[in-house]
Amino acid sequence: MEIVFTDAALKRLEKKVQGKKGYLKLKHDTEGCGCVVSGVAALWLVDQTEDNDTKIETNGPDLYMEYNKAVFFDEKMTIDVTAGNHFALKSPAEMLNPSMKYYDKTKKNTGV
Repeated sequence: MEIVFTDAALKRLEKKVQGKKGYLKLKHDTEGCGCVVSGVAALWLVDQTEDNDTKIETNGPDLYMEYNKAVFFDEKMTIDVTAGNHFALKSPAEMLNPSMKYYDKTKKNTGV
């Protein structure tokens, strides 16, 4: 799997992370969705990776994903920023999430 960050996405991510320590994860977030196949892509900053996380190649920061959730994503994807200043996850085949959220899930933070 390969993910490319656009320059705009890297700048927005830098503002969001604000130099905090942690690991960036691409999550297939199912909270409140009712079913695992109804999940949405999200970016999470976490304190540590988990045993089932795998590293994804990017042109930017290290990015991790639960290996068993890769089925919900495409082999090549781009993280961009939309006109509304949201992250967008897309592939050559489809728009996976035009309004992808970023969550700081580190122990010191609980905000969006």
